[in-house]
Amino acid sequence: MAAIRSKNTRPELAVRVGLRAAGATGYRLHLKAVPGRPDVAFTRWKVAVFVDGAFWHGHPDHFDPARASPYWRDKIARNRERDRAADAALHGAGWTVVRCWDFEVKESPEAVVDRVLLALGAAGWTPKPRVTMATRPVTAEALPGARPVARRAD
Repeated sequence: MAAIRSKNTRPELAVRVGLRAAGATGYRLHLKAVPGRPDVAFTRWKVAVFVDGAFWHGHPDHFDPARASPYWRDKIARNRERDRAADAALHGAGWTVVRCWDFEVKESPEAVVDRVLLALGAAGWTPKPRVTMATRPVTAEALPGARPVARRAD
């Protein structure tokens, strides 16, 4: 189990890439001060995002307690109990919790990012207009070290 990552998993990174592409920046990662140490925490908007592994958090299609040993039944039950306790603590502190499964991110990262953006929007976040090279006017003053071009009078 030492090889199993708890942070910066591929599904988590995919969510973060999608959030950055949508302009939702300013989040913190794995904050110890926030109950449950969310994978992504928007502290200003009080939105916590968890990307849960289907097996480790007991999704019914990926974990069958009847077939598991007592060790695994207890371990997964503790994980789920800890998830519920973190959700309750966050809700009590005024946070919005977005939980998604790792397989949801693999199937459609855009759908998961949309859920997070909806939660952020409900909390008051508005996306900033994106400035790209195509939308930004380029002038001589905008280029560092550029000198105006002298035109020759004919």
